[in-house]
Amino acid sequence: MAKIEHLTEETFKQKVFNWEANKEWKFEGDLPCMIDFYADWCGPCKMVAPILEELQDEYKGKLNIYKVDTEDQRRLSQMFGIQSIPSLLFVPMNEQPQMAMGALPKETFKRAIADVLKVAAN
Repeated sequence: MAKIEHLTEETFKQKVFNWEANKEWKFEGDLPCMIDFYADWCGPCKMVAPILEELQDEYKGKLNIYKVDTEDQRRLSQMFGIQSIPSLLFVPMNEQPQMAMGALPKETFKRAIADVLKVAAN
């Protein structure tokens, strides 16, 4: 299983969005991505974690999946107005990102990956 990378403000600016350089949304990544805003104490987040690991393997090379620890990265969480966790940010290559809330089933994630990120499974 590939390990999912945890983003800090610094790596977020390199891989997703550099808010210091750009006022308007500009995606910095080279593959569409999903970002899981979570916390260690959150039960539903723990349910989503293995699903995201499976998806990362299934979409290898087509999609990046990242995690942001809302306890550790408070400023990032505030920037995206995270109120409830898990919250998942779907970031397509050339469109505005879209947020989904809650522990979603795997099929729902796959639909969102197809519809929002325009990525088909391997």
